[in-house]
Amino acid sequence: MRKLTFTLLFACCLSAVMAQIDREIEVESAIVTQHETTIKGKKVPYKATAGTQPVWNEKGKPIASLFYTYYERTDISDKAKRPLVISFNGGPGSASIWMHIAYTGPVVLNIDEEGYPLQPYGVKSNPHSILDVADIVYIDPVNTGYSRIVDEEVDRGTFFGINSDIKYLADWVNTFVTRQERWASPKYLIGESYGTTRVAGLVAQLQNSHWMYFNGVILVSPTEMGIDRGAPIHTSNYLPYYAATAWYHKALEGSLQNRDLEEFLPEVEAFTINELIPAVVKGGMLSAAERDAIAAKYALYSGLRKEVILEHNLLVPTNFFWKELLREKGMTLGRLDSRYKGFDNAGTGSRPDFDPALSSWNHAFAPSFQVYVREKLNFKTDLTYNLFGPVHPWNRSNETTGYDLGDAMRQNPYLHLMVQSGYYDGGTDFFNAKYNLWQIDAAGRMADRISWKGYRSGHMMYLRAEDLETSNDDIRVFIKNSMVAPDMPAKYN
Repeated sequence: MRKLTFTLLFACCLSAVMAQIDREIEVESAIVTQHETTIKGKKVPYKATAGTQPVWNEKGKPIASLFYTYYERTDISDKAKRPLVISFNGGPGSASIWMHIAYTGPVVLNIDEEGYPLQPYGVKSNPHSILDVADIVYIDPVNTGYSRIVDEEVDRGTFFGINSDIKYLADWVNTFVTRQERWASPKYLIGESYGTTRVAGLVAQLQNSHWMYFNGVILVSPTEMGIDRGAPIHTSNYLPYYAATAWYHKALEGSLQNRDLEEFLPEVEAFTINELIPAVVKGGMLSAAERDAIAAKYALYSGLRKEVILEHNLLVPTNFFWKELLREKGMTLGRLDSRYKGFDNAGTGSRPDFDPALSSWNHAFAPSFQVYVREKLNFKTDLTYNLFGPVHPWNRSNETTGYDLGDAMRQNPYLHLMVQSGYYDGGTDFFNAKYNLWQIDAAGRMADRISWKGYRSGHMMYLRAEDLETSNDDIRVFIKNSMVAPDMPAKYN
């Protein structure tokens, strides 16, 4: 009997393995559906194309196939005047699902006003989508979403690294724009988190190697993008984020707590630049009295005890902050959105056990997308949709994407840049994002083409209902302001 049970179990397992092997992506496909929605109070008819397009090697052989979803407004006659937004998420290894069904697309998750998931899972119309002013394509890089390698002999380094990711995606975008006849359209790249590294490099690669020029780049919750800052500056720059989070959780003393967040933060930013960073750079040269005074002010702004700040030599790591701020209340803070609270198995330790923000989001996105893509977009497959796909090890060497973006802007007078940051984002904090901009435009000569926007939410600021509206409106304004008048020459006066 035991032998028979084992035989049946082995057969079932083998069957499951073979079924997985047989799950293959179509190298090229396109499923088109027609829809209508209401955006900003007006009807917008559109078509959605859910499909796949190959990545070729230098011999023209398909080596991978990328899944994409392309939304086009159908009552537009002149594509040459219609903006095209090319959208990526990050990770690396993250699918495009996040901004697709929660930010700029025609549908959004069924969540509450602050971004917490609701059941039944699903999507609803997005009255703030930018589809009224631009067509949008959401792209899943290799091994994310439904995208897969189709040539098992290909070197994984072709895809999984900062510069290889940019190179093959630039080729893919070039093909997509050509096939869709969008070369004349004003074009925009938008990326979130690691997607900001991706699009910062892509705009330079497409401009320099494919002669494709863009009107704008939008960085949502940007990473460091290879911009040199060193540990003292990088860690010190977290203090304004700590202050914003402490303010949100009412952990500051009354005179600060009673001020508005955006009126209070410039004071913390000034302290960080003018006092904290110089003090940290001095290190052991700092006198005991100076060290104590800096720690006391740090404590005032952060809600932390002066003693723990001194124990960390004025460089408090984020993991410790998420564990420490509400330790006495038995709560931890979210990394990607510090409005979210969780609790650990034990109150001791220097870091939380998990990120309560990410845990909350994961179980809202996956089931909702599965329902949407199959029932509304009519794209059916047995492949697993990888929210986070297997892309490691990831080659992070020779990253210069932030500087490359600056070079692309200097070479292209049409190119504008906007950064969107959440004040409560501890993964890619808002003040380090500002620091990026100061280095991208170190000469200070592109201020009229660079903007920064802050929101009272976290990494995915659009999950908060109020910020979903304002952040999409900010993109609309950005697109409008970066459109070029007919016959306006690309030159500096």
